[in-house]
Amino acid sequence: MAKVSTDDKTWGHAMDVKFEPLDQRTTPEGVYKVLREAILNGNLPAGRQLRETHIAAELGISRAPLREALTRLEEEGLVVKVPFRGAFVAEVSATTITEIASVRFLVEPYAAELAADRLRGSDRERLSEATEALRSATSGGDIPASIDAHLLFHRLFYECSEHGVLQGLWNGWESTLRLFLATDHRSFGDLEEIARAHERLLDIVLTGDMSVFRHEMAHHVHPAAGPALAEQLQEIEAEHRR
Repeated sequence: MAKVSTDDKTWGHAMDVKFEPLDQRTTPEGVYKVLREAILNGNLPAGRQLRETHIAAELGISRAPLREALTRLEEEGLVVKVPFRGAFVAEVSATTITEIASVRFLVEPYAAELAADRLRGSDRERLSEATEALRSATSGGDIPASIDAHLLFHRLFYECSEHGVLQGLWNGWESTLRLFLATDHRSFGDLEEIARAHERLLDIVLTGDMSVFRHEMAHHVHPAAGPALAEQLQEIEAEHRR
């Protein structure tokens, strides 16, 4: 799902991000965190080439921990390595996000329904903690942490559904959603609006009204889905008013 641009201007774009030097004893974990934050904050935009020599020189480290960090970012879906060209910040197409949103609209209410007993019982604290983490991150303007908490909140519906196919769907698109949210979260004038939306979803799950949850989810994914769900959203609105 992730890709890199084939635009020559993007391939050859010089690195203009300035990194603060790290302690030479910094571990690959530390390098990974620096690069991950830069990607999720938008300082390293989609399609940007990650030149090892340049980054290592600015960070004041050897290329060995940098390469380990890039490999981990590749495994997370945030970086794509292209033979004979190097590493690039991964991109995601609007079409892919629309397709994921249209599937989530259909299956996430079902996942939540299957997971409801666990989420109101043994895993209630985990869902509440994810909501609180999202509130804390958005209040502090911490975009990387808000994305992590956002994804954790929704992952719990699939994980607690105990439905292997649903879990596989989430695992298949989580990295792509992370890339999308890196842009989406920055688009909010009020980042805390994201936390409020998830607090509403939490309340609905805990009260057990899945028809209301379906209505809320339609609005939750509709901005990403664009016109693809417009007709279905209208039908849900009409049903909800009855």
